[in-house]
Amino acid sequence: MLIHRWDAAIDEAEWREFVRAQGFGHLIAPGRDRRYPVVVPTQFVLIDGEDPTDLILLHLARPNPIWEALEENPDVVMSVAGDWAFIPSSWKAIGEEDPAFGIPTTYYAAVQLCGSAQVLSDPEETAAVLRRQLAVIQPGEQVVDPMEHGARLRTIQGIRIEVAEVRAKFKYGGNVDVDHQEAVAERLVARGGPGDLAAERHLRRRMAETASSAAAPSAIT
Repeated sequence: MLIHRWDAAIDEAEWREFVRAQGFGHLIAPGRDRRYPVVVPTQFVLIDGEDPTDLILLHLARPNPIWEALEENPDVVMSVAGDWAFIPSSWKAIGEEDPAFGIPTTYYAAVQLCGSAQVLSDPEETAAVLRRQLAVIQPGEQVVDPMEHGARLRTIQGIRIEVAEVRAKFKYGGNVDVDHQEAVAERLVARGGPGDLAAERHLRRRMAETASSAAAPSAIT
């Protein structure tokens, strides 16, 4: 995806927080010599820097069409996108600017986690994935250990993805000045539609980070 410098992640913490908050994405497996890739919407968990590579853990049902694609080619992309809001033309105009000349856009965040997938067919390995997922997704819930499910555990398989590359984009008006950003932020709050408040939080957070960076003294060499 296209990532302008003003839309790039501020740091690793920014994209990690977003990915964890979403917790859901589309696993894309291109396979080999296929007309279309296999795309699976799924819950997953991100594990920081073990081995020392970041890991994605998830599980899927055995009838899922992804297994054949992974056998052909283990390289995959976990695509995570969200917190989006449409910005109408008129919102891009302030003061005496003509709203008719405003350019509409969409604010959104997107992270693509690229890596190699390892299929975990052994029930104990799959159970270990489930333990990690449950600890993150529903902490504090009383559940039996996954191994207690016996035959039902064999109806799924785990996937372990070693993340080799991360592409992160936070498209929240970083290419315009503060006055225009403030105007959009106020209108997002006033509209209050799905995604508007999340987009407004990203916008203000990134505005504050930019202002802080600009105010920081430069190093003397």
